[in-house]
Amino acid sequence: MRRKNKVLVILGVLLLVVAVIFVPRLIDIWNTPLGPSLGFEELPTATSIPEQAAVEEPTESQTGDATSAPTGVPAAAPAPFCGGPQEMVVMAVGVDYRPDSYLYGLADVIKIVRVDFVTPRVSVLSIPRDLWVEVPGISDHYDITHTKLNQSYFFGTEGMGYYDGPGEGAGLLARTLEVNFGIRPDQYGVVNMATFEDIVDAVGGIDIYLDYPVDGRVGDSPEDNMGYYPAGWNHLYGEKAVKFSRIRKVDNVFNRMSRQTQVLCALKDSVLSTDGVIGIPQMVEAFSGRVLTDLSPAQMSQLACLLPKLGDDGILFASFPQDLFERTTVWDPYSNIHTFMWDVDYDILRDYIDQFLAGEWPLPSDDGDGMSCPVYPEKP
Repeated sequence: MRRKNKVLVILGVLLLVVAVIFVPRLIDIWNTPLGPSLGFEELPTATSIPEQAAVEEPTESQTGDATSAPTGVPAAAPAPFCGGPQEMVVMAVGVDYRPDSYLYGLADVIKIVRVDFVTPRVSVLSIPRDLWVEVPGISDHYDITHTKLNQSYFFGTEGMGYYDGPGEGAGLLARTLEVNFGIRPDQYGVVNMATFEDIVDAVGGIDIYLDYPVDGRVGDSPEDNMGYYPAGWNHLYGEKAVKFSRIRKVDNVFNRMSRQTQVLCALKDSVLSTDGVIGIPQMVEAFSGRVLTDLSPAQMSQLACLLPKLGDDGILFASFPQDLFERTTVWDPYSNIHTFMWDVDYDILRDYIDQFLAGEWPLPSDDGDGMSCPVYPEKP
């Protein structure tokens, strides 16, 4: 018996040593960003919740009514769901580079995602890629001071080598958004077309419903042929989902952004479905090492935890009113051509963006400027 106790003591000491050595390392890995940081200085914000206030996760019935607090005692701020921060602003980018890498690529899709862990709610703002903007930090390369918004990502890629700051393409795009519109993302995620296709395939494809057919077959070039999509239900695998979201020449960029919304909502539904849950290991494999992001595993876990907690109005999509924009051209000295751009009052855009970042727009009751995921008829 005495020998057995001695063995148990030795095993206990060994386990304690292993825990002391390896657990801090595992915790460090869990909280380490998966990719290069954007490099913004961390500034204190008025929305930060003191650690002691986050005692327990709120229930669905919590109202946060300050009138219930005793007189003279301040009401405790509601704790965020899933152990997350009060809010997080993520710059989500889809690049048009077909090879399974991020050496080059234009920012084909630019979305700002505001994640509210307290409400909870996710708001997504589409930023038009054809805005003529000031681009910081690369004037020593070909005297570039202004460019299209989507090109600011391209100039920051490793393959171009124009940008020496942190974050490569995502870093330069983030700084361009900050200089022109006051957007300073907390985190970013960049996905190329090949990876997005694999993610859609990993969950068994997506289902979208169309009230009218969408014909994406334009011109004779295979690159312009985005396929035909009949009215009614369409089950799309990765390649078709990407093509559907990229249709532009048949109408305009605003309808294109609406189609992107349909694809993202359908992907969310597939992920949360029974078949999608079974496919999550494949989806994680598709993500692993193939998405550029400075999110840590801990932050990704918080976002994944929040997704099933979002109600019918839990994901809101916003775009700027179309009547603000007029088509025009501008001389691009880098490309030596007149290139298309949107003529728009940037002060008005900044006002919308300020409201978006403050969580004041869009709201579920908004008509026109904001929308929830579409509600489809039941499948036959």
